[in-house]
Amino acid sequence: MLGLDKFGKTANRLVSTFETKVREGQQHLEKLLGDTGVMDHAKISTVSEMSDAYRTMAKDLLLHPWRFMEAELDLARKHAALGSYTLFRLTGIDKEPVAQADSDDRRFKAEEWHRHLPFDVLHQAYLINSRAFLDWVESMEGMPPGGREQMLFYARQLTSALAPSNFLATNPEALKITWERKGMNLVDGGRQFIDDFRQNPKLFNVGMTDRSAFEVGRNLATTPGKVVFQNELMQLIQYTPSTETVCKRPLLIVPPWINKYYILDLSTKNSFIQWLVNQGQTVFIISWRNPGPALRDKSWDDYMLEGPLAAMDAVTAATGEEQMNLIGYCIGGTLLGSALAWMKKKGKDPVVSATYLASLLDFSDPGGIGVFINEHSIRGIERMLDKKGYLDGRAMAFTFNLLRENELFWSFWTNSYLKGQKPAAFDLLYWNTDGTNLPAKMHSFYLREMYLNNRLVEPDSLTVAGETINLGEIEVPSFFLSARQDHIAKWKATYKGALVHGGNVHFVLSGSGHIAGVINPPYKEKYCYWTNDPMKPDADEWLESAEEHPGSWWPHWLEWIQQYAGEQVAARLPGDGKLAVLEDAPGSYVRVKAAEAAK
Repeated sequence: MLGLDKFGKTANRLVSTFETKVREGQQHLEKLLGDTGVMDHAKISTVSEMSDAYRTMAKDLLLHPWRFMEAELDLARKHAALGSYTLFRLTGIDKEPVAQADSDDRRFKAEEWHRHLPFDVLHQAYLINSRAFLDWVESMEGMPPGGREQMLFYARQLTSALAPSNFLATNPEALKITWERKGMNLVDGGRQFIDDFRQNPKLFNVGMTDRSAFEVGRNLATTPGKVVFQNELMQLIQYTPSTETVCKRPLLIVPPWINKYYILDLSTKNSFIQWLVNQGQTVFIISWRNPGPALRDKSWDDYMLEGPLAAMDAVTAATGEEQMNLIGYCIGGTLLGSALAWMKKKGKDPVVSATYLASLLDFSDPGGIGVFINEHSIRGIERMLDKKGYLDGRAMAFTFNLLRENELFWSFWTNSYLKGQKPAAFDLLYWNTDGTNLPAKMHSFYLREMYLNNRLVEPDSLTVAGETINLGEIEVPSFFLSARQDHIAKWKATYKGALVHGGNVHFVLSGSGHIAGVINPPYKEKYCYWTNDPMKPDADEWLESAEEHPGSWWPHWLEWIQQYAGEQVAARLPGDGKLAVLEDAPGSYVRVKAAEAAK
């Protein structure tokens, strides 16, 4: 043990000296690559973060050899068991596998992985090795929580990329198809690869759906309506009523601008907007512009002033109503909270109720994206933003895909390029690839002040449009909807935001994730939701005593909103008020692709 201690001290000195030199070299390389334009600063920052993570793993291996030896012994025992399993299979004796994939891991579900011994042993060896590696990374000592999550993320990317399912020679399903189709699957896969590359030059991502099957305005975003107002940042759509009477107070939706609004208006039967119209609501929605370099200086203030605040004035002009209900989804809810706190400071009260759908106000736990939230990464992104003027929406989509890389990247890689299978026509995945760019000034503010510094929940810490804002001063009653499996806006984090929000707060937790937990029409009779009034100081305590209800949360929200909707009045047609019709819904802003906006 004395020898190991001495070795450890010597190794520690060597590692410290080596790490200092590596960091100096890394900083020089980052500057060189960025200044010469070989690679943009955001990518440089990501590569640097990956390098830091892998170097930390190597450092832990050198400084804690005893712990690594224990892990190696355990790994050797499992491989010995796998060798025994192999011998039993060779002699025709069935034996329980040494390693089995998780129930939600589809990579090795096919019979070919288990029927043929070489591939059976190969995939079990992969599972044993990858789990051992991830367990070792997770058990590394002296790591802050954020650093541990970051290293686990990059370790997972490495193990997922090296899975035998991703390579033709080690994937029995792909080899079988190649034999049966005489290699034509590889020809088809090559064509799809070229098509995907052409669709996303310089920002390659796998195709996730049959793009030719969908068109915005033809079979997506088809709820009838008209554009009745527009400015530099948004178009405002007023939907045509489907009932003879409607609720007196109109309903304005503030969707996210990280993606396009029609997530709320996919196919007619799944459309939240069409459902709202059918329930007798006068529905308006903001359709955000897809910005390019010309809008680089648009700020968070501009998004608030030219977004919901301008939209509220337009709704009043269109309907004559000065009070209305608002819904904010994802970052749209974050903006809604900012706007309500700002209006409180200004003494304005046009909002009767506020609904937050999967929205973060407290960013103390940013979910999976937290691996990119640190000073070094954000500085790299900001340098890239300064140069380009915007964040490309396709890069954002790729980043979110990596949070569930096997499901949202490698499965499509295998099916499209190795098996030659054309992606299925799936409206949700089409929307997922139809991204929007983000202006430099706004996105820098959002990353730094919300995610990194978490200043929105600090009273009077954040200045928006000339006013310090305080969410606790909001008196508007609110409905918070969160999703239990949401990995983007984690429900316990959204619960923290609801606790900070002033006024009467009603919190509801749905099943599923960030999209399916929100877009869950009642006819499907899927999932469930939980309610529990009043709010409890702790999220776990709230859930422990919450009441579970089957099916969709939509009818429950409709019951809640009735107290703020006002009496029934004659249905309002777009163009009947002071605002003239500009064009048919879904309008022109939503049709602009990220690559087109960047030109």
